[in-house]
Amino acid sequence: MWRAAAVCVVCQSLANSSYGVKGKSPLQKLRLVSRSIHHPHYTSSKFQRPPLRTSIQQFSSLNRLPLRKTKLLFVKYGYLPHRNFWVARLASRLLKLRYLVLGSAVGGGYTAKKTYDQWKEMLPDLSDYKWIVPDFIWELDEHIDFEKLSKALPDAEDLAKLLPDFDKIGESLSSLKGFFSPGSQGETAFRATDQGYENDKQYKKVSDKEKIDQLQEELLHTQLKYQRILERLEKENKELRKLVLQKDDKGIHQRNLKKSLIDMYSEVLDILSDYDASYNTQDHLPRVVVVGDQSAGKTSVLEMIAQARIFPRGSGEMMTRSPVKVTLSEGPHHVALFKDSSREFDLTKEEDLAALRNEIEIRMRKSVKEGCTVSAETISLNVKGPGLQRMVLVDLPGVISTVTSGMAPDTKDTIFSISKAYMQNPNAIILCIQDGSVDAERSIVTDLVSQMDPHGKRTIFVLTKVDLAEKNVSSPNRIQQIIEGKLFPMKALGYFAVVTGKGNSSESIESIKEYEEEFFQNSKLLKTCMLKAHQVTTRNLSLAVSDCFWKMVRESVEQQADAFKATRFNLETEWKNNYPRLRELDRNELFEKAKNEILDEVISLSQVTPKHWEEILQKTLWERVSTHVIENIYLPAAQATNSGTFNTTVDIKLKQWTDKQLPNKAVEVAWETLQEEFSHFMTEKKGKEHDDIFDKLKQAVKEESIKRHKWNERAEDSLRVIQHNTLEDRSISDKQQWDAAIHFMEDTLQSRLKDTESVIEDMVGPDWKKRWLYWLGRTKEQNIRNETKNELEKMIKCNEDHAAYLANDEVTTVRKNLEAKGVAVDPCLIKDTWHQVYRRHFLRTALSHCNLCRRGFYYYQRHFVDSELECNDVVLFWRIQRMLAITANTLRQQLTNTEVRRLEKNVKEVLEDFAEDSDKKVKLLTGKRVQLAEDLKKVREIQEKLEAFIEALHQEK
Repeated sequence: MWRAAAVCVVCQSLANSSYGVKGKSPLQKLRLVSRSIHHPHYTSSKFQRPPLRTSIQQFSSLNRLPLRKTKLLFVKYGYLPHRNFWVARLASRLLKLRYLVLGSAVGGGYTAKKTYDQWKEMLPDLSDYKWIVPDFIWELDEHIDFEKLSKALPDAEDLAKLLPDFDKIGESLSSLKGFFSPGSQGETAFRATDQGYENDKQYKKVSDKEKIDQLQEELLHTQLKYQRILERLEKENKELRKLVLQKDDKGIHQRNLKKSLIDMYSEVLDILSDYDASYNTQDHLPRVVVVGDQSAGKTSVLEMIAQARIFPRGSGEMMTRSPVKVTLSEGPHHVALFKDSSREFDLTKEEDLAALRNEIEIRMRKSVKEGCTVSAETISLNVKGPGLQRMVLVDLPGVISTVTSGMAPDTKDTIFSISKAYMQNPNAIILCIQDGSVDAERSIVTDLVSQMDPHGKRTIFVLTKVDLAEKNVSSPNRIQQIIEGKLFPMKALGYFAVVTGKGNSSESIESIKEYEEEFFQNSKLLKTCMLKAHQVTTRNLSLAVSDCFWKMVRESVEQQADAFKATRFNLETEWKNNYPRLRELDRNELFEKAKNEILDEVISLSQVTPKHWEEILQKTLWERVSTHVIENIYLPAAQATNSGTFNTTVDIKLKQWTDKQLPNKAVEVAWETLQEEFSHFMTEKKGKEHDDIFDKLKQAVKEESIKRHKWNERAEDSLRVIQHNTLEDRSISDKQQWDAAIHFMEDTLQSRLKDTESVIEDMVGPDWKKRWLYWLGRTKEQNIRNETKNELEKMIKCNEDHAAYLANDEVTTVRKNLEAKGVAVDPCLIKDTWHQVYRRHFLRTALSHCNLCRRGFYYYQRHFVDSELECNDVVLFWRIQRMLAITANTLRQQLTNTEVRRLEKNVKEVLEDFAEDSDKKVKLLTGKRVQLAEDLKKVREIQEKLEAFIEALHQEK
């Protein structure tokens, strides 16, 4: 209805107008009106786009309208005064109305489209600033049910009531009639617009640059405004989450919190760091590897991400001497703790921060072996706190170009090998740190990174110290070239610029953040669009690294789980084929089993019978002291001419022996006996149950325990008193003891005589029987000794009571007799031969005397009165025998009551020390079976933890 009304009004205005007057056609006027309706703000704004008549005629279908106008004028003047063709006039007006509507629609639409395209080209590309809009705006469809909302909206009938009255709009169109008449205000405005077109065009060229600069500045301020709003919201969210986590930590909700995803993932990495990939299953799980030149700011970047000054610092000195794995996770309190320690360091307290830095430095120095500068051993550190981005970072030693004084010669190569080992992981994210304040050509790490990741698919480039770079670099475009990677051969997934402080080590994290924000807010790098807003600040860097890390984790973790599943199957199959009847015991379980066996064997020492101890001790002690008794006590005393002198000599010799040597020798014998019995139990094979895999461990435990064991010092003093009192007793109480003493003396003398004859045989060579039977001969020296022996035996036969030593004249006589036989002999050889010959003669004489004393107990009781038989030597051997028995008994009591228990304690301490020393266990428990069990255990543990992590990851997603 309203369209029909509008058409009637326009037709009436056209019918009443005069076509005889020259000027602009009403169609042209209407076209200008339509343009002014579409762009009403152009008439007053400085950005007005003036109407261009030629452009409209070029693209509009109304360009032939002047021809029709001429034809109509001819008809009007020729026929209209004489004929009244009102029907024809009405039809012509309607045809003109058709072109009017069509031209207005096409021309106005094209003008609007062209104006829109020009404005669109003038505006900057805002696609890079989508991050300003919070993420929840894009996720509204997940949280808002639009179908339910559409149902709640009013229907079409209700909306129709809200539409305007189109009848009144049709009436208001009549007011436009004045606009179509010549000389109207609209025509004047359009003419003014046409005249000012050229001036506006020239002004526009001048103002475009200013307008763009103004828009960029407004956009930058808007970004910073939203950035501050986001930071404030994040800070509030951080405080709220901290309160919630603190309530959960206090047990208000009475529920057990599960391990976070990042903690579960970090445990997997810790196990993998100790895993020896013997079955070609390498560690390809993602982690963020932080590499850079020495003093490039790696540590500062990590501290900004961890929001705490946790690493040791030094000016120009190498501080990072081993890889440090830092696991960042969210928690109610800002704390740090090591993997192998339960102590928590409060990162909000300066004393705890200093203690943490000191502990990290101590661990680094301990991990470095003697003669080295860096170590490949990883230090694992967990940092928790509200608002921390969850990820795992590995800080590597800084890459150096030359080896300076104080460093090991292989330091440079070692650092390169460590860095390559971490970056070779195809799923590792390389965080390449470059000092922006130095020349890019001096960088070493960029070449290394480009070798490991030539396409830059997993590398994030970080330019540090940008504030110094902006002040010192003469060419401002140099920073942009660095960020864009034009000065390096490497490619990167993303480029970032950060400021990590003013170079003062005492700066706090908050002050550094404020300085960084203030710098970039006023920096030309953002104002001149060298850098984009999302490429600056460590906060944006941590967000980008965390997103990249978790994306890589989600893409690769399931593949790694499948690889370890296949490895587990291979290991289990190998175990079943090689050890079908044995349990799968890893190194720690085998150590516990061996520990129990060793402790059982130590306890077995206490079950040894006293008789066994005393027999062993007495026998061993006599073997040690028999030579001293025969050579230094019995032989010198036997040279006495009467019993008084014999007994006096014996008492003096025994006293000296007891004071100086005997107690110490007895303790040595007891300690050696304990060692032998302990070794016997440790090395005794128990038939089929014996497992030779424990032999090296038992041997090491035995040696270390014996090394640590020390006999009680007081035992020697008490033993000395007992031995002295025993040797002073000469009273043999009964015939049985007398016979035992004679038997002991006889056995001793016979043993010594046998040894002496063996020595003489070696000196003089085989006798005639052996020479004839075994075809043996004598050497020249043996012939000389044999002649000397014969000559000395003649001397003894002449004087059986000869003294133990030859006089000088007797030596000369023997030598001359031998020279008369043509045998040249040295006096020392004569004396040496005499010692053995006289020793044999003495022992034989003593044995014959011992046989005579078998019936001498009766004379002993009468103190050998009225008897030529004197058996003082039998009494001496009885005293020695009794001393041995009492000493053995005393030592046995010390063994069973004290020393065995102390040895057992030492064994336990050694086992505890070995249990804490992983390297010692690896060294002592070796073999294919142990290694296979170790691999099985670790692969199972890794697979189980990976599966649990994947399940938790899916639940969170």
